[in-house]
Amino acid sequence: MSEPLISDRFEVDNTAVLMQLSGPQSSLLAELARQSGAEVSLRGNVIHFLGSERDVRLAHRFVSDAAELVGRGFELNTNDVAGSIRGLRADPNRSLTELLDETIIVNTKRRPIRPKSAAQQQYVEQIRTHDLTFGIGPAGTGKTYLAMAMAAAALMQKKVKRIILARPAVEAGEKLGFLPGDMAEKVNPYLRPLYDALNDMLEFERVEQLRERGQIEVAPLAFMRGRTLTDSFVILDEAQNATSEQMRMFLTRLGFGSKAVVTGDITQSDLPHGARSGLREARELLEGVSGISFCRFTDVDVVRHPLVQKIVVAYEQRDERVREQREQEQAGREARLQNRERVRAGEPDGER
Repeated sequence: MSEPLISDRFEVDNTAVLMQLSGPQSSLLAELARQSGAEVSLRGNVIHFLGSERDVRLAHRFVSDAAELVGRGFELNTNDVAGSIRGLRADPNRSLTELLDETIIVNTKRRPIRPKSAAQQQYVEQIRTHDLTFGIGPAGTGKTYLAMAMAAAALMQKKVKRIILARPAVEAGEKLGFLPGDMAEKVNPYLRPLYDALNDMLEFERVEQLRERGQIEVAPLAFMRGRTLTDSFVILDEAQNATSEQMRMFLTRLGFGSKAVVTGDITQSDLPHGARSGLREARELLEGVSGISFCRFTDVDVVRHPLVQKIVVAYEQRDERVREQREQEQAGREARLQNRERVRAGEPDGER
């Protein structure tokens, strides 16, 4: 039996706020309807909702909170709508204001950067309050981008003297030896995403100027050995590709006045078969240590193309099936081993 339909409405007196809430050709309201499951329509200055009680309440709550944010100058886009609805579903006790009203100002000439989900907001807060933060989760959840934004903001506000960005130069199905150039040129493609994020936050000329001064350094993880990083904001990206030894080396580089963020997705390691991920080991060893925080992201926090969230879910479901199958096979092997031991001891075979 289908749920009974209910209706609700939200009146907006400010025309400018109403236009921002609706979006060009009511595109934001259409996205709200798609994400919430409720029918959403605009008549005059009133937004109408129709659907199940749960869907209507969710859509109404979004519009009510969004109107407050827009009235304070917040600009909404379709990604904000999609991410916010996922966040409100995941944590019904949080308001949209709590989810979105967290601003990272890197460059006054560019749009402020804001977390798009509860996990992202928690992540930003943990980076602010901890010297070492781990961000672990699937691709597209903003782990690296938000860490870069916090680093750039800290540098611009002179809270640190330099930013150091590191990545393991691990081959993902391709051999470094076949790439042209010396070692620095070979690893440059691995570091390109970090440059792209920086150029998105600061003018290209400003980034180049800071690099020339040594205030922004992007380097392979192996180049960190033997250094002590003081007054720095250090980011280790793609940390699932760091070995146990490399992770230990990196974590012990941190000096006075420094802050470090380690990001990665444990399910996407490109390490050779049998090699243990340093990120996985660090999580097991350091979780619960005072001064160190761990923030976990899920598919709910994906802020890339909507298909990315579906792709992440599909792979996670596949991984869960594989894990369950391995557990069943292991249990079967253990049962057969126990039966053989009983037979040797003269006991009845448990399989008969």
